[in-house]
Amino acid sequence: MSARYCGDYKTSYGQEMVLFQTFFSRLWILLFLIGLYTAPLYLNEYALYVCNLIGIAVIGALGLNILAGFTGQISLGHGAFLGVGAYASAYLVMDLGVPFFVALPCAGLIAACCGLVFGIPSLRLKGLYLAIATLAAQFIIEYLMVHVEGVTNGVLGKMVDFPSCLGFSFDTDQRYFYLVTTLALLATLITKNIVRTRPGRAFIAIRDQPVSAEVMGVNPFKYKLMAFAFSSFLAGIAGSLWAHYVTIITPEHFTLGVSIEYLAMIIIGGMGQIIGSIFGAVFMVLLPEVLRVASGALSGQFPVIVNLFAAIKEGVFGLIIIAFLIYEPDGLAHRWQLAKSYWKLWPFSQ
Repeated sequence: MSARYCGDYKTSYGQEMVLFQTFFSRLWILLFLIGLYTAPLYLNEYALYVCNLIGIAVIGALGLNILAGFTGQISLGHGAFLGVGAYASAYLVMDLGVPFFVALPCAGLIAACCGLVFGIPSLRLKGLYLAIATLAAQFIIEYLMVHVEGVTNGVLGKMVDFPSCLGFSFDTDQRYFYLVTTLALLATLITKNIVRTRPGRAFIAIRDQPVSAEVMGVNPFKYKLMAFAFSSFLAGIAGSLWAHYVTIITPEHFTLGVSIEYLAMIIIGGMGQIIGSIFGAVFMVLLPEVLRVASGALSGQFPVIVNLFAAIKEGVFGLIIIAFLIYEPDGLAHRWQLAKSYWKLWPFSQ
């Protein structure tokens, strides 16, 4: 038998770096895209609303995973950078009359600039000390969102219109689904390609062996700032999309709790894994919805459950994070890899 039938051989780096290397992987991704873009035809408005929240969360989680998962720089201020993007987009569109599709990348760039500023301490700080520095960024930005009333309208909140382009308004869940889904896929593709480039390899080197990386010529300050900027840029994009979807934003929407939720997404999904960001976002958005449905189903027999829903949600949220840290520290992405390996070797995987 010819050797070319006995394995999967690569003869160039280009072949090695192809994203979808087999016919079946390309077929499955094509079927997935067809199913994804036809989903609004058979999903109701509530399901589309949840899907839109998942898409926005995926974009934000991808940014945090680049910073924390690939570069090893812990951040407790991700929710604040979402707020920067949200308020920047709202101010550009509502106060300055900038078109949405111009304001969207501008909001990301403004958030990236904020990320660069608060990423400067990463040269000297790491671990718990860097976490405290980013926590300070969270509180500083929260303070500004409350007190810079000329831009944010303070605690009263700021009204935001639905996105529109050339007279076409994304004012329904179905229309917004296509916008969010397209941007989430684009963000995933860009992020996947970034981690395969020289900066991506530098991120991983800084995370795994910072001293060796610096000895080999990797500039840690440069690449840490790049990670902070890219992470904040995607957070700004997610914040902009969220603001124009809910149509009213207040400082209470971008608290420390939001930062912790995004950190939980990449922990549960899998740090340092692109698909882990997606799994974590899906899990964390669906969790409160599942709990809400369960509490509603039990409210007839146990009326007190409805009143305790908030406490139950926070308790389950904490228990799940602890369980993943103990029993599955590599996240859902690891389980996905095990499942793929099982079926790839089937029936010899027993």
